[in-house]
Amino acid sequence: MADSVEPFPWRARLLLLLGRGFLRILGRTWRFKVVNGGFIRELRANKQGFIFSLWHGQLLPLLWFHRHEGALVLISEHRDGELVARAAESLGYGLIRGSTTRGADRALISIGRELQAGREVAITPDGPRGPAHKFAPGALIAAQRADSFIVPTAAVADRAWSLRSWDRFMIPKPFARVTVAYGTPTKVLGATPRAAAEEGERFENLMADTVRTAGG
Repeated sequence: MADSVEPFPWRARLLLLLGRGFLRILGRTWRFKVVNGGFIRELRANKQGFIFSLWHGQLLPLLWFHRHEGALVLISEHRDGELVARAAESLGYGLIRGSTTRGADRALISIGRELQAGREVAITPDGPRGPAHKFAPGALIAAQRADSFIVPTAAVADRAWSLRSWDRFMIPKPFARVTVAYGTPTKVLGATPRAAAEEGERFENLMADTVRTAGG
């Protein structure tokens, strides 16, 4: 179980806002443990496109862990997304702009195209504005249209700062031990986008199981 989080110091927040160098320095101190990594290796060996599903508050350590692997990230067009977009690009991610709400139609088309081409797409289904840990339908619809797997993904740090934000955005402290866990790759059951959109609670439960597997 992770230690209780502390308010993120304003000086550290300023450093994060000032540039990508802070993340690179901080990220290199983190020590990672992986649980169920075989799920990802098997999907990649079969050249199957899939969706990494992760909660918005755990985004930062997962961006760092999967850097320069060629994945795409769905980033909100809201101004709050610009910081994440800059960080993601600097770590070798491609960007899909939009969200499951704002810019949703264009984003869903782009996600479906990339999944069918065998790409990996990371989506925060509770982003960009919450509510936290609620699975918005966009990822479900994209997965249904492309007949692709969703991989529940979680990161838990033994020592972390937490922003006073809707998602309790987590920033592992220097030299934190971070456990990254993957749930069983899962397809939506619905035969139509409308039916797929109704499976949010099922995938929220899968995400909760994966967070527990990571020690959260």
